[in-house]
Amino acid sequence: GPEAQAALSQPVVRVPAGLELFQERGGAPLLLRKEVVLTGDNLTDAQAGFDSQNPGEPAVHLTLDGKGARIFRDVTRENVGRRMAIVLVEKGRGEVITAPVIRGEIPGGRVQISGRMTSIEAKDTALLLRAGSLAAPMEIVEERLIGPSLGADNITKGLNATLYGFAAIAVFMILYYAIFGVASVLALSLNLLLLIACLSLLQATLTLPGIAAVALTLGMAIDANVLINERVREELRAGASPQMAITTGYDKAWATILDSNITTLIAGVALLAFGSGPVRGFAVVHVLGILTSMFSAVFFSRGLINLWYGSRRVKTLAVG
Repeated sequence: GPEAQAALSQPVVRVPAGLELFQERGGAPLLLRKEVVLTGDNLTDAQAGFDSQNPGEPAVHLTLDGKGARIFRDVTRENVGRRMAIVLVEKGRGEVITAPVIRGEIPGGRVQISGRMTSIEAKDTALLLRAGSLAAPMEIVEERLIGPSLGADNITKGLNATLYGFAAIAVFMILYYAIFGVASVLALSLNLLLLIACLSLLQATLTLPGIAAVALTLGMAIDANVLINERVREELRAGASPQMAITTGYDKAWATILDSNITTLIAGVALLAFGSGPVRGFAVVHVLGILTSMFSAVFFSRGLINLWYGSRRVKTLAVG
């Protein structure tokens, strides 16, 4: 009012009785009545949006409870043309979040604050208003900064475990399945290469859940190769020729591999759709790994075997 304006115009501000000096967010002084009209308990929601009359102008929309709506209606009716300040008080200090001019009586408990604000300022104001409606202020009791060395150490251990697992699988497959084992190891190497390439294209960050999914992919991919190699062995024991054993073995193993991978893929898609955070990271690598393992285990390894035995007339196969 006039009394407050006169006090603020003096070189040394003397606060009249019944008023209190605050600062706006920009630093300008503002004298307010000590009487509190509404508190944060009466505020149910605050959201950033746009002016209902000027759609391109950012605004803040407030929702009051029943009691707050009645009080606000009466206050706005009696103070049209005057400013109403919204003050955030924390740890005994008050800061004026905004002090808009009352344009008219506002019934219904739905309030709009607009005029000369950007979208970012509207979002910040709504956030501060929601924070001010909390029953108790947030107080930081302790702060700690933890360096990335612990996480980096865990990721290094996870990668080492995956590489050791790959090496153990490679040795076993070569010793047990000979030439077919070599083809399986090369297919497994391609599988890892394709998986890493896909993750790079997606600009994904490899975390511990992702490394676990890579290890799981190794197991599923080598399982497909074991199925193929055992099918080829069975055909050879049944008296089939080497070429026929290769063709029939891959064809019969394909149905089993497809069935097992599709069921696992469904589980991965479910994790991707309904999971969050680390679970989604695991699911992304898991789904990509299934797709790359199906290609490498069946098509790439078969191409290697056909390249080795396709133009040769052999009586036996080096399948262990």
